[in-house]
Amino acid sequence: MLARVDNALGWLVEVPAAVLVVADIVVLLAGVVARFALHSPLVWSDELASILFLWLAMFGSVVALRRGEHMRMTAIVARLSPGNRALMEAVATCACLAFLAMVLGPAWEHARDEADITTPALEISNLWREIAMPIGIALMGTFALLRLLREASARHIATALMLVGGICAAFWFGRNAFEDLGRLNLVIFFVGVAAGSVLAGIPIAFAFGLGTFGYLALATGTPMPVIVGRMDEGMSHLILLAVPLFVFLGQLLEATGMARAMVAFLAGLLGHVRGGLQYVLVGAMYLVSGISGAKAADMAAVAPALFPEMKARGADEGELVALLAATGAQTETVPPSLVLITIGSVTGVSIAALFTGGLLPALVLGLILCSVVG
Repeated sequence: MLARVDNALGWLVEVPAAVLVVADIVVLLAGVVARFALHSPLVWSDELASILFLWLAMFGSVVALRRGEHMRMTAIVARLSPGNRALMEAVATCACLAFLAMVLGPAWEHARDEADITTPALEISNLWREIAMPIGIALMGTFALLRLLREASARHIATALMLVGGICAAFWFGRNAFEDLGRLNLVIFFVGVAAGSVLAGIPIAFAFGLGTFGYLALATGTPMPVIVGRMDEGMSHLILLAVPLFVFLGQLLEATGMARAMVAFLAGLLGHVRGGLQYVLVGAMYLVSGISGAKAADMAAVAPALFPEMKARGADEGELVALLAATGAQTETVPPSLVLITIGSVTGVSIAALFTGGLLPALVLGLILCSVVG
């Protein structure tokens, strides 16, 4: 029963998310064509694309939570026994639920406050944009609850609820003590809570959310809707619209076979020398990363084309995976890099300068990798 509910709700979220990707691409393409080809800019295109991107970001977060694909560190949790690992998975899900429950009210309050504001270009209520936050948070909470009920035992659920609830209650009842600690609160919440949550296997976004919410709620007098406002502002940079476009481009390269053709070309050049396919893997990741910028798409395009032949030549599968992971990290700064785009949008640093500076470190690391695998 729970699985059917999860599948039905998942379909209701994933289909609109796919439609939003297509709509965002169409709106941006129309804006570019109108501005540079027809010399008649669509003044509303950037505003509409920004609204669609916020909805896409929230629906994408929901899909990632449902699939268990939020970035997290499992190095410690993976070493535990199966029983303790299952318990920590339940704890991580309960921690996500706790953060979502705490931020849902401020998200709704923030959306309600924005209802009377009219957007400058489209001249519609800003509620059409801001309501994406509480809807996305509520959907994430729903899927987290369904996942907890489907995958965890009753004993693990009870233990996780008591553990997470006990920690939250301890912080709440001890809130008066934080007023006199000053900057020590930064250590408590951003080292103790945030870093501790990351080490416990809680998704990184939720770990930092818990640390930030705890600090603002218990150690300052900041209104909680400020958190939602900052989240909204963080997802409002127009440069972030490049992220879904590059991901789409990476998937397009993979689907059309262009990436496989590029890998085959490199294999024809270097495949005959000793360790040649390892060199091809390093070079192919560098080349494909310079086109798509999405690491998952890069790996999906390169690995199927090279791994079968490398295994046939006697390469160890573990070494292949390690080399693929290393090249994924090595090419993280190759433009167009989603990481550099995000850093530039947050810090205000020139993205063009970041792209220029990212080429050389990736090239040097690639040469070092080639010297190791050769």
